[in-house]
Amino acid sequence: MFFPDRRKAFSEARRVLRPDGVFIFNAWDRIEENELADTVTAALASLFPKDPPRFLARTPHGYHEHASIRQDLVSGGFLAASEIVTIAARSRAKSPQDPAVAFCQGTPLRNEIEARGASRLGEATGIAAEAIARRFGRGNIDGKTQANVVIIDS
Repeated sequence: MFFPDRRKAFSEARRVLRPDGVFIFNAWDRIEENELADTVTAALASLFPKDPPRFLARTPHGYHEHASIRQDLVSGGFLAASEIVTIAARSRAKSPQDPAVAFCQGTPLRNEIEARGASRLGEATGIAAEAIARRFGRGNIDGKTQANVVIIDS
């Protein structure tokens, strides 16, 4: 999900894989299936309505279409049909502040927030934390997270 040229990356993986090898990787599912990331993205859109930061939706959660993944694998030289298994789990934190800080200050989303105003990082983090608290509560929180695991034989 982070490779700038996925087809080239898959081609390199295929090149170094043994003939009887298996290539396994995962990518986050669409943002709407990942409740904490989706809540943060919506909260930031309310803070920056003219130019909302979309890093989470665009990058880690932007590579979820099974057909696109399969096409990129074929373009990278894989011939076998890939298996894509979608796995849902729960993401837990001790407070709404923890994921707000993690997303807003601990990922490249921070760069997008600061590009809209370097002094607004704390405000953005606070708005994200409040949105998480409204949706999941103010103590221990628990939100759905979902990813796709891709398995393909060489």
